[in-house]
Formats: sequence, C-alpha cells, structure tokens
Amino acid sequence: MRQHFTLATLAFMAATAFTINTPVRAHGDRHPGGLHTQATKHAAKPAFDIVHTRITTEGNIATFHMAVSGRAGVTRPTPSGKLAGSQVFSYVWPTSLDPSTVGFDAKSGILAFAVTSHPDFDDTPLFDESGDGQATNDGHVWHSHWVVLQPDEACGKGALKVVDIPDGTKPKLPKTWPGLPILIDSPGWSPRFSRDTVEVRVPFDDIGVVQVASFDGVTAALRVNASVHNPLLCVVNVFKVASGDLSLPGKVQP
Repeated sequence: MRQHFTLATLAFMAATAFTINTPVRAHGDRHPGGLHTQATKHAAKPAFDIVHTRITTEGNIATFHMAVSGRAGVTRPTPSGKLAGSQVFSYVWPTSLDPSTVGFDAKSGILAFAVTSHPDFDDTPLFDESGDGQATNDGHVWHSHWVVLQPDEACGKGALKVVDIPDGTKPKLPKTWPGLPILIDSPGWSPRFSRDTVEVRVPFDDIGVVQVASFDGVTAALRVNASVHNPLLCVVNVFKVASGDLSLPGKVQP
C-alpha cells in the first residue's frame, strides 16, 4: 500500500501547483491534535486555506474535522447551467483505509472522504438536503461522499480522477451508491459548518480499522468532463494540502 500512495502523491503533485506548507504544532488553541498548517498569506480562497485537519473516534463514530483561515463553506462554485464542464468544490480527507471498508472492491484506489458542493447536478438521490420535498435538486448544499481516486493521464499529466466504472463491468458498490458510473458513495452523513470549521460524524461497523488509519487534508476543485464521459470527474485544481506532500501523516485520535 505504501508504494501505491507514493505513486498517487507524485501524480497529485505533478498535476497541480500549490504552496508547500510545513505543518506546525499548535498548543492551547481550540483545534488540538491532528495536523496543523500555517495559514497561507493572502490566500486567494481563505474558505479552503487549511490550517487544521483531524479525525477522532468515540464509540463507533469517527469525526472528520477541518479548519480553514477563512469562513468554511462560504465559497461555492458558480452555477454554469449544465453538467458538462461544471465544477465541484470539496473538503477532502484522503485516507489509508482500504475501499472495501465502505463497500467498494478491495485495493481499487485511494479511499477519501469528501464534503462537496456542485450547483449544476445532484448526486444524492436518496436524501433531500434542502428540505424542499425534492431529493434531486440539492447539489449546491454541502453534502458528504466516499470516493475512490486513481491517477489518470486523460485528466492531465499525472492528474487524479474519481475511478470510472467501465461499461459492462459490475464492481462491488455500497448500498448508497447514487447510480453514477464512478466509484462514489452518497451515505447521507450531514456536514456541520461553524465559523472556520467543517465536521462530519461518520458511523462505522468496525471502528478499529479507522483507529489505525492515517490521513491527510486536501481542499480542491474537480470538474465534470466536457464530454460527460470517461474520465467523468477529474481533480483539476488543488487549493491546499495539509501535509504539503500528500504523505498522509495524520494519525486518528481515539
């Protein structure tokens, strides 16, 4: 697995340009533990300028936490009015967890938990996040996903994508897979935003596998392919990586 993550790290860095931020230890602040990163001076998108990333567990619940230098969740993609070429903004926790942990095939890529917003399409057909009685018009509302990532040159040199499901194949999928031809899950765990932080509480059948996992923090923009075809969803712009090099140095705290 370590070799797999090294490949992904090189792919991620080759595909995007970002400032290397040396993690720093902070004591006595309101974001203890986890990965601390210096705020980026004059950050273009302070809502995605990561300063702290953490995963903690209590009972069978893992809490995914991220803090930024600005106000979390205030910045969303501008609607384009069409699916092709539309943007997705995201807060992401890449992990060392095997994708089989949440219902995908084993060793199918990098399992990441993500909180996303994308006003041009809805990928949570089982849930009505806006509470308006319709479950298919909520893409703009911040919501959660599990995604499986792999490098794909079709997205750009060394770029990452959400893994596509080729026609005629039947990979193992979670029960809350939203029907898109990619390895994505829409489990319905609601993110909570408060000032500079976003948190999501996620239950697990086996919390032990989470407690020994490692993680990182990433904020990024993804884009739907202009042809709405394989690759469907590519990572096109990384705003910030908590570790600076996607080495997954974070350790889950009990």
